[in-house]
Amino acid sequence: MDRITAMIQEEARGCGYDLVRVKLFGSDDERTLQVMAEDPATGQLVIEQCMALSRRISAALDAAEEADDDLIHGAYRLEVSSPGIDRPLTRERDYTDWAGHEARVTLDKSAEAPSGNRRTFHGDIFGIADGLVQLDDRKQGRVAIPFGDIHAAKLVLTDRLIAATGPVDASGADEIEDDLEEQED
Repeated sequence: MDRITAMIQEEARGCGYDLVRVKLFGSDDERTLQVMAEDPATGQLVIEQCMALSRRISAALDAAEEADDDLIHGAYRLEVSSPGIDRPLTRERDYTDWAGHEARVTLDKSAEAPSGNRRTFHGDIFGIADGLVQLDDRKQGRVAIPFGDIHAAKLVLTDRLIAATGPVDASGADEIEDDLEEQED
């Protein structure tokens, strides 16, 4: 996965985007390579940007395969998207960028829980300092969670988050919808 992520990171940077997450999930012929990226200016990707990045990633993966460096063995589906409003928090800077908003954080199974046996925390983000995510957990109050111990984290969709997020740009959606309807006919 590290080599795949590095290759995708290079393609995203080539488009001027920041990579948010790369994840391969599923099994057999039902696997999906999920790529989330954002335009630093907007925090999202519009459809045309997703399509451009998807083409670049596909071309890079095809070139690697032609050079006998098959990074992903077998069939898979490539999915390129914007991270969405209730985005995953995958980078240290996410905890600074989204301070003041509610998140759900789950620890890795091998991590030592900062407080008893709890592995899931839910509360407002205060930020990150010295690699420790500061969270005001609803049940325990302020907790400090080592960034490296986090298995998964994402923002929780709240009215406050919606109000703080710019309107989603849906430009191009009508054209894609028309294309899909034509293909079905």
